[in-house]
Amino acid sequence: METARPIDLDTWPRREHFDHYRDQVPCSHAMTVDVDVTEFAAALRASTHKTYVAQIWALASLVNRHAEFRLTLTDAGEPAVWDVVHPMFTVFNPDRETFAASWVPYDADFARFHDRAVRALADHRGATSMFPQGPPPANCFDVSSIPWTAFSGFNLQIDGASEHFLPIFTLGRYTERAGRTFLPLAVQVHHAAADGFHTARLVNEFRELAADPTWVAG
Repeated sequence: METARPIDLDTWPRREHFDHYRDQVPCSHAMTVDVDVTEFAAALRASTHKTYVAQIWALASLVNRHAEFRLTLTDAGEPAVWDVVHPMFTVFNPDRETFAASWVPYDADFARFHDRAVRALADHRGATSMFPQGPPPANCFDVSSIPWTAFSGFNLQIDGASEHFLPIFTLGRYTERAGRTFLPLAVQVHHAAADGFHTARLVNEFRELAADPTWVAG
């Protein structure tokens, strides 16, 4: 079983911010951006890889770069960091018009991750329960897709989520403008875990992966 590493509070630059946004002003913040994915979409069309799986892997690879997006609490209620977090993603059942939440272990090798995620999507497309694999591990973060529409804003109203520190991502439908392809991407994260700086850095790194998708064919 994977365990989280406690943070040394005496040397943690974020300690005051964590305490403030966890205890005094508990809140999350959300950012929605239109990401130019023209090169990314073209690379996927030229490959046999699935778009949704590639999007999930790109987000997972970035989340695992940064400790602020892998934050949790120990059993004693102290902040800690997972060494690795795994993506849990929605799988739509068109017959029931419901979704299942499936997860696969993160793998830095895109091809290996892709094969596992494709199998999970196929296995759970007809699922009739929300969690067909049973309770997910604590070190899972959420990715949802709304491929039926684009959007310019998306915000989850989470009740009682003062200790939900892992980020939540929502993907929308591609749009075409002036010969370029854009993807709506919404990021929601607890303010105790990360500030706008950290979220903006992650979004910009996602842009970089989309602009240079050589990893798609790898």
